[in-house]
Amino acid sequence: MRDLLERYVRDQTVPGAVALIDRTGTVEVEAAGAARDGVSMARDAIFRIASLTKPITAAAAMLLVDEERIALEDPIGRWLPELAEPVVVRSPEAPLDDVLPATRSITVFDLLTSRAGYGFPEDFSLPAVQPLLEAVQQQMREPEILPPPDEWIAELARIPMLHQPGEAWLYNTCSDILGVLIARVSGRSFPQFLAERLFEPLGMADTGFAVPAMKRNRLSDYRQADGELSPVSWEREPAFASGAGGLVSTADDWLAFGRMLLANGTVGGRQLVSQESVQAMMANHLTAEQRAASTIFLEGQGWGFGGSVDVEPLDLWNVVGRYGWIGGTGTTAHLTPATGTIAILLTQVQMTGPTPTPLMCDFWRSAA
Repeated sequence: MRDLLERYVRDQTVPGAVALIDRTGTVEVEAAGAARDGVSMARDAIFRIASLTKPITAAAAMLLVDEERIALEDPIGRWLPELAEPVVVRSPEAPLDDVLPATRSITVFDLLTSRAGYGFPEDFSLPAVQPLLEAVQQQMREPEILPPPDEWIAELARIPMLHQPGEAWLYNTCSDILGVLIARVSGRSFPQFLAERLFEPLGMADTGFAVPAMKRNRLSDYRQADGELSPVSWEREPAFASGAGGLVSTADDWLAFGRMLLANGTVGGRQLVSQESVQAMMANHLTAEQRAASTIFLEGQGWGFGGSVDVEPLDLWNVVGRYGWIGGTGTTAHLTPATGTIAILLTQVQMTGPTPTPLMCDFWRSAA
């Protein structure tokens, strides 16, 4: 694995990387290259993990389901009145003012499965997608200037949905809505809820939406696809904590989260998330038609809660049931219940699209 990482560092694909593979408790981990100028990459380097946030957000929502504070079939309008009566464009190609009422309410289950009607399809040029795309691009460049949750959800409510609730799988936005929902149901800010209910019991001490001053020497830089350094400082929490992609973390912190899932929701003998909730997270909930419709994001695979599910063996790995996801900042984390394997790769270069990078594919081969 070290040879693999060093090869991609030498050809300047990435400045540095941390790779970790846990095979039923036996951990192999390598760090290569530089975390930032003049600082070697280390196992405990802190990365912007982007969409590896999504499974964590889903697990947080399932804590509320376990406590019966929300139910999968509940309409979200009870807590998010801004989205109680959404409208949908008449067709995906229609302009923003050509809309119809939604045929039914958005449910918690719709958000968890990314089928609420908001998000990214294969075609980013559609009129109803443009406002969402602009917001995400702003989030990647300058997360500190996004509006707070109440303003964000109000702005979202003014954008029509691309599809009727439950009709199609669309990427990203549902996880951000879920973060706002968790805050309103729990009565805590989303960062507070995650810190108290997941990060503390799991020992994820380096995971959050900001990096304390005492830890900034471990923060790896983040580079745009063209190599330009991101100016984001991570000194304080942004006004909008993104449930879709806002966290920073380390390989060992995400490992703790993955181990909890492999242990059916237990940590240290304590049932943190119910076994039923964990199984629902890692099960495919998409129809064959919905899977087939997403060729660039899912590549025909399924989707659970907050992450993809391999429903058939692929060329890179001959297993089914692998659960996890990819982050646009060059991160990937997956776990395979059948083999007890957790595979985590963290780099710091923005991806140019949703297709896995050659480094990711080579890493997955080494983990298979």
